[in-house]
Amino acid sequence: MSCLRSLEYWVKKMADKKGFVENLWKNNPVLVQILGICSVLAVTNDLINTSIMAIGLVFVTGLSSLTVSFLRNRTPRNVRMIIQVLIIASYVVMVDTFLKAYLPDVSRALGPYVGLIITNCIIMGRAEAYAQSHGPMDSFIDGVSSGIGYGLVILMIAFVRELLGFGSIYGVRLLPETSTTWTIMIMPPSAFFVMALIIWIARTPFNKKPGKR
Repeated sequence: MSCLRSLEYWVKKMADKKGFVENLWKNNPVLVQILGICSVLAVTNDLINTSIMAIGLVFVTGLSSLTVSFLRNRTPRNVRMIIQVLIIASYVVMVDTFLKAYLPDVSRALGPYVGLIITNCIIMGRAEAYAQSHGPMDSFIDGVSSGIGYGLVILMIAFVRELLGFGSIYGVRLLPETSTTWTIMIMPPSAFFVMALIIWIARTPFNKKPGKR
């Protein structure tokens, strides 16, 4: 019961934060800020691999922002970005080691893109722009919401690419065996087209001028 109450507390805490909701859509790091594009294009042809990447980035972004916030008053400003990279790298190594130990097939499929989480602009951006000047709790929520926003986008892209490219969702065949799949959808260039379509759909409501329908 205590675990459920703690979970309920955290959910309410996040729901009360305006920034949490905005990072999911209106201020989404991929749709609006166009950050983290490399991994979006590289790992989104398979929903299983994409889900692991999304969970890993939420883990790293949330805990990195939390740690940076805890240390912000003890970190000299002239070396703060070096410290941020070291913090992020520490959490990325944890994720990479876990995948190699328990999910070796996924680790091989993701290849170097797990390690490249260290240079992901979303994590560095939230650490520098938010965690460096806000409290630990707010920074953690901001990091988690940014990671979830990123995850939602790559999952949408992966859903379209896997369904049209392999005819399956999470490895389960949905389209008839006689149906024709699109080979281009499992190739990196297709991610450009799918992502552009999602960005266009997502940003259209915000581009409407007042008074026009």
